[in-house]
Amino acid sequence: MKKSTVYPLLTLASIIWGVSFIITKQLFLTESHITVFIIMTFRLFLATAVAVPSLLLLHKLEPIRPGHLKWFLLLALCEPFIYSICETSGVQLVSGSMASIVVATIPLFVPFGMAIAFKQKIRPVTLIGIVLSLVGLSVMLLFGGQGNLDANPIGLAWLFGAVLIAVVFTIMLVKLIDHYQPITITVYQNLFGLLYFIPVMLIADGSNLPLLSYSPRMILLLLILGVFCSTLAYIFYNIGVAKLGATSACIFTNVIPVFSLVAAILIGQEQLTWSKPIGIIIVVAGVILAQLPPRKK
Repeated sequence: MKKSTVYPLLTLASIIWGVSFIITKQLFLTESHITVFIIMTFRLFLATAVAVPSLLLLHKLEPIRPGHLKWFLLLALCEPFIYSICETSGVQLVSGSMASIVVATIPLFVPFGMAIAFKQKIRPVTLIGIVLSLVGLSVMLLFGGQGNLDANPIGLAWLFGAVLIAVVFTIMLVKLIDHYQPITITVYQNLFGLLYFIPVMLIADGSNLPLLSYSPRMILLLLILGVFCSTLAYIFYNIGVAKLGATSACIFTNVIPVFSLVAAILIGQEQLTWSKPIGIIIVVAGVILAQLPPRKK
């Protein structure tokens, strides 16, 4: 596959992930009895139902090697299980565009986790990028420039919890990434994550299942989340990592908040204020700055 083909695929993955925050928010707005556990269980079920048979037919699903099962179970416990609980709970309490902005800061904090786990040095430009992105988040949190907090603090706490879990997940991923194809790791993540979610959902929210509308709209939104956001977008991103490298591919995820905001405005879920586009520009600039490769001597 040529690089000219990879770039559109990475852009499409960013668009899909950007829209996923808005779709999740729409489910909470239109289904009064839907919960975080119900959304994630259905989403992972649909993702697994599509990906596992497809890979088996193509003979692309690698078996888990001896001694690696525990790492896959821990990996899935971090993400999608704990991470999805934090992220989806945050989306329930704040706007979709705000949630995407906070989650887009994950690449900023990964270097700190890598420094602790693998003694990697943190470059000064990374610290500058982190500060710049935090400034952008502060702008996003201002309502009309009057200093009022434009987001639920509990929702923000859930989202920053998701950021922390994503950092832990990245560290654990290092133990498996050299032994399996990225798509194999993703499929096993979704499968084991589904096994975590099913009993928790039945115990915590099983009584809500008969109260859902199961309307064509609800089924369609869940299908999009499962098939496109949890499956196709990851495939496109994995192709980008394989062809361009992780650093170059990761830069494309920085524009996810832009697509989230545009989608939210187009469907009338949010209104455009001066602080949102300015905050997005500052955050994206900080993330890109933090990921610039070091200069060659």
